[in-house]
Amino acid sequence: MKSICVYCGSSSGASEVYASGARDLARIFVTHQISLVYGGGSIGLMGVLADEVLRLGGRVTGVIPQALMDKELGHTQLSALHIVKNMHERKALMSELSDGFIALPGGIGTLEELFEMFTWLQLGIHNKPLGLLNINGFYDQLLQFLGHIVKAKFLASEQLNLLITQTDPELLLQSLRTFRAPHVNQYLTPEDS
Repeated sequence: MKSICVYCGSSSGASEVYASGARDLARIFVTHQISLVYGGGSIGLMGVLADEVLRLGGRVTGVIPQALMDKELGHTQLSALHIVKNMHERKALMSELSDGFIALPGGIGTLEELFEMFTWLQLGIHNKPLGLLNINGFYDQLLQFLGHIVKAKFLASEQLNLLITQTDPELLLQSLRTFRAPHVNQYLTPEDS
């Protein structure tokens, strides 16, 4: 595992604990010589994460749409910065450049990216590990709702288990490294499980 894509907020959130968690993940990446791939922003948790990886001597690749670059939201001090036409190209290139995915706290954009990769993994479109770093219980209610979706039989429990969740970044990385994608039947329904 040489590079991991991290999805996270363009805001730092209401508590310093989220930025602290992003810096902890950055240290783990640099310690294990993992390159960061992310959305290329200079603000919020995105900026905190990228800045810390760079400060510690790690490699950071950003992928940002031209429209966001035009708003001066792009990080200009990265190891590599790809400027693409739109969000679809951004997500596709980030996926292509990465050996796995992690979501930190974030907003709708972070959730959209997380769930797209989750859907693709469930359908067997990719077989890369997908993790959720649940800093300070940020994702507790989302995980409860996903459990509700399983109980309501709109998602098989085996499919939910594809999403690796940890509160500790080191343990999350270990879990991502040992992940083996099952042979997922894209037509498996919760009633079949």
